[in-house]
Amino acid sequence: MGLIKDVLTKLPTGFATVLKTLKDKPVTVQYPEETRPMSARFRGRHHLKRYDDGLERCIGCSLCAAACPADAIYVEAAENTNEERYSPGERYSKTYEINMLRCIFCGYCEDACPTNAIVLESLEFPTGYTRESMIYKKDMLLESPPISVAATPQRTPPGKYDRPILPYPPIDTAE
Repeated sequence: MGLIKDVLTKLPTGFATVLKTLKDKPVTVQYPEETRPMSARFRGRHHLKRYDDGLERCIGCSLCAAACPADAIYVEAAENTNEERYSPGERYSKTYEINMLRCIFCGYCEDACPTNAIVLESLEFPTGYTRESMIYKKDMLLESPPISVAATPQRTPPGKYDRPILPYPPIDTAE
């Protein structure tokens, strides 16, 4: 008896809901000419940032690749020299690729980066027509240097970026 009562009460409610929505026009967005507003928490396309002096923030540590659960990031590091300096550290990312088809836009790469080099900005959403166009390479990800600042590689004077790493707390060697 309870089953028949549920059918007789809930079935008309369902039909009424369907009939109410039949008069509404469908919402169709003519993408890419029209776009819908993204939510404030939307994580969009990846960008590699630079310092104010034009050097790249990425030091090629591969922590973003290690943190990526989808294994979408590939980083190959190389050594900086004073003749060709890309970043202020000892190394820089020679190759930086993100496979946007694998990326799940979780933001773990952004959290893992010690220099805040990789940032997911809500400016645009990655799109492409082929698989090859969805693999973003370093030149596509790297932002332009500030106006009137030289791009990388830069020539720097010797000793400008030599930073000794001192142990903390200092080790007492007078024993």
